[in-house]
Amino acid sequence: MTRARIALGASGEDLAAEYLQGKGFRILSRNYRTPLGELDLVARHKDVLVFVEVKTRRSVRFGAGFEAVGPDKQRRLSRMAVSYMVREKVTGVRCRFDVVSIQGDRKTLVHIPNAFEMVGEWMG
Repeated sequence: MTRARIALGASGEDLAAEYLQGKGFRILSRNYRTPLGELDLVARHKDVLVFVEVKTRRSVRFGAGFEAVGPDKQRRLSRMAVSYMVREKVTGVRCRFDVVSIQGDRKTLVHIPNAFEMVGEWMG
């Protein structure tokens, strides 16, 4: 991954975190590494644990960012969320998956709460 793409992703995550905090979310972790990959943002919104995937795109040439969160990505995010909950000993809370898509000059931000259901089985 090029430095420019890393910088673009980091600036998108900054913007998403700022936006979510303005909506009452408390950011618990950024770029949380699991053996399966990285969770962009983990947040708390009221009594819900929220796993947030941030997709930042310079243009719509390859579609909107949220379109990149298809079934395979959802499955990976679900597994990473389970890994987070096991490692952090999180029990007895509801969780959900949100997607924040940032387009173009990063002035266009789309937040999709509860973008998808957990894929796979959680035996917690």
